[in-house]
Amino acid sequence: MTDWLEIHRGEAPLIVSFPHTGTALPAQIEPHLVSPWLARKDADWWVHRLYDRARELGATTVRTDISRTVIDVNRDPSGASLYPGQVTTDLCPLTTFDGEPLYRSGQAPQGAAIAARRERWFHPYHAVLGEELRRLKVKHRRVVLYDAHSIRSRVPRLFEGELPHLNIGTCRGASCDPALTRGIEAACEDARFSRVTDGRFVGGWTTRHYGNPAHGVHAVQMELACRGYLDEPPVPDSGNWPPPYDPDRAGPLRALLERALRACIDFASSRGIPP
Repeated sequence: MTDWLEIHRGEAPLIVSFPHTGTALPAQIEPHLVSPWLARKDADWWVHRLYDRARELGATTVRTDISRTVIDVNRDPSGASLYPGQVTTDLCPLTTFDGEPLYRSGQAPQGAAIAARRERWFHPYHAVLGEELRRLKVKHRRVVLYDAHSIRSRVPRLFEGELPHLNIGTCRGASCDPALTRGIEAACEDARFSRVTDGRFVGGWTTRHYGNPAHGVHAVQMELACRGYLDEPPVPDSGNWPPPYDPDRAGPLRALLERALRACIDFASSRGIPP
């Protein structure tokens, strides 16, 4: 379809979306940025590699290679805040999570440029998600959309203290059946990893927009604290961030996440629960 949008179609009742693992900076945008490193700093580093068993389980995967600095496909396209009253980032972010300016003075995108980015990258991404949900709903009474994320464990500008390893977001129960939430929580039971449901992160625009349990679409977001799978430096800089992906270091969390995906498929495949 495009060189920036990666789609793998499976037949299981599960879609795993990767909205923030991309690092590509289009040539027409990069010169306006303070630095490529800052522009890539808040990527969900290596998350698609943590879920590399998803395809073997039969899941559909959708991933954009475009950096979230260009446009964040997990934000409300209208520009409305997902967390009113709390610090967050925009549809086309102007700062990093730490508040550092992303654009050179006077070169931040304005209305027409933002609209063009929506048309070029946001709408095609969500057109694919919608198409894949419809395709799978023809085959299955229930489908789970699992939105996969990560973030540094400590980002004082966004939240106090240290984030739990596993942050499950269900829009406070509105985006999926409680049975799915319980199944994912059970899969995440591991003394090595702390977890919370609907804590600081309750789910972004994708979870809120597509989650419709009454019509058989159950959406959930998983936000991982980076220390769960990599050696996270206390202060990231261009010399230490991101750390390289280490399969051995990431192994325990990767196995847990496979269990979480299996729980999603088991829920969607169960005939004992109404859609």
